Amino acid sequence: MLKNMIKAQKPADEEFTARLGDERAKLFASQLKIKEAGLPVMVIFEGWGAAGKGSVLGKIIKNIDPRFFKVKTNAAPTAEDKRYPFLYRYMKDIPEKGKFVFYDTYWMEEITDARMGGKMEDKEYEEKIDSIKRTERSLVDNGYLVMKFFFQIGKKEQKRRLDFLLSDKDTKWRVDKNDLYENKHYDESLEVYDKYLKDTNSPTAPWYIIDAKDKKLAELQVLEFLNQGIETALKNKDLAAPILQNTFPLKKTPLLKEVDLKGKTLTDEEYDKRLDDLQDELSQLHYKLYRKKIPVIIAYEGWDAAGKGGNIKRITGALDPRGFEVQPIASPEPHEKARHFLWRFWTRLPRTGHIAIFDRTWYGRVMVERIEGFCSENDWQRAYNEINEFEKELTDWGAVVIKFWVQIDKRTQLKRFKERQATPEKQWKITDEDWRNREKWNQYEQAIDEMIQKTSTEFAPWYILESVDKKYARIKALEIVVEELKKACDSKK
Repeated sequence: MLKNMIKAQKPADEEFTARLGDERAKLFASQLKIKEAGLPVMVIFEGWGAAGKGSVLGKIIKNIDPRFFKVKTNAAPTAEDKRYPFLYRYMKDIPEKGKFVFYDTYWMEEITDARMGGKMEDKEYEEKIDSIKRTERSLVDNGYLVMKFFFQIGKKEQKRRLDFLLSDKDTKWRVDKNDLYENKHYDESLEVYDKYLKDTNSPTAPWYIIDAKDKKLAELQVLEFLNQGIETALKNKDLAAPILQNTFPLKKTPLLKEVDLKGKTLTDEEYDKRLDDLQDELSQLHYKLYRKKIPVIIAYEGWDAAGKGGNIKRITGALDPRGFEVQPIASPEPHEKARHFLWRFWTRLPRTGHIAIFDRTWYGRVMVERIEGFCSENDWQRAYNEINEFEKELTDWGAVVIKFWVQIDKRTQLKRFKERQATPEKQWKITDEDWRNREKWNQYEQAIDEMIQKTSTEFAPWYILESVDKKYARIKALEIVVEELKKACDSKK
């Protein structure tokens, strides 16, 4: 892409001034349309050191109300950043609906720096590229406009600019060792950049190569492309995104009506003995997880009154409180609804060596949001694949992902609802919404079956906990957690 770029032709002064004024006015007028349409806009600036990204960015944002944008600069990942998935620090900064975020470098620099420094092999590079392509596609499918600009200058022009910056004590700090390496190894760097741009170019999130030799002309190019992108995104806003076929291997899992709930019981004596033994084992495993820096995500879904809370309590009772966090997931807050539906889960992930337990999860998209009409059919139909991709990111990072569906029958639920209503200290657990959801049992059962069948992957399978006897379900959950964590610890030296 860089080798074959067509250099921009600067118009005559009068035409240039007129076009630049027109494009600035268009961007100023667009911000209200973006706000009204709820269009989140990501503008990514990448390019050579000293190519003028910062100065052009400064000019662009002058045309936008400061309340409608943020500017983010992504430096090299810190030690803390490295305790989270590769995408974590980028996903947590995506914009809300109706707002811009401008990025002075995004995920490109982290990858290309590692490639040029010989710190990233081909396999890891390909995995990162796949992650980026999937994520950019998912962002666009969920209503984001992703505009990516690469500022291109030649070797001589870069050297001239670097020398100029280095010549003044007040600007020399703007030149770092990566900039100098780039210029010294310009051809090698060009190969790395060109390959990255080709590998991450797509119809939904294309790269725009900016001829940055003339900074004013660079501003005009960015404005013209940005305004075209905004105009197109606003026109296409209500179009349905394609529903992609799942490409991940699935594990066969029974339908809920096929789950045998009879005879799945334990005596008090059996329960107490197994509980003590399993909690002791889990406690020891927790310290190994921390030492080996293995992150763990345990996700709970289930019928109302199925016993999720008690199940979670028996797991956390074995853990060091400094090393886990329970994430109770309720209806999304306004700032959460204003972003990609997975954003509020990206921001709740554990660090390496820690455990996150989710009481309700990202599967709300294909259950309650589907049944209650809180999202479009296209949204929840796409979500199966988007969730599988999300969980693949987590397991590729090295996380153990354990997903439980806590199963009871309709009669057991009714009995527990009545017990809650009759017990003052438990009345807070029963709400009008619980009764409304019960009336839609058959609809939910159909949605749950589809959810489990389409998202029980080999890397993140569903486990069904038979919970008519809560003691049985608690022991089964502990057995599965212990077994999976043992395997994870044994596989990592």
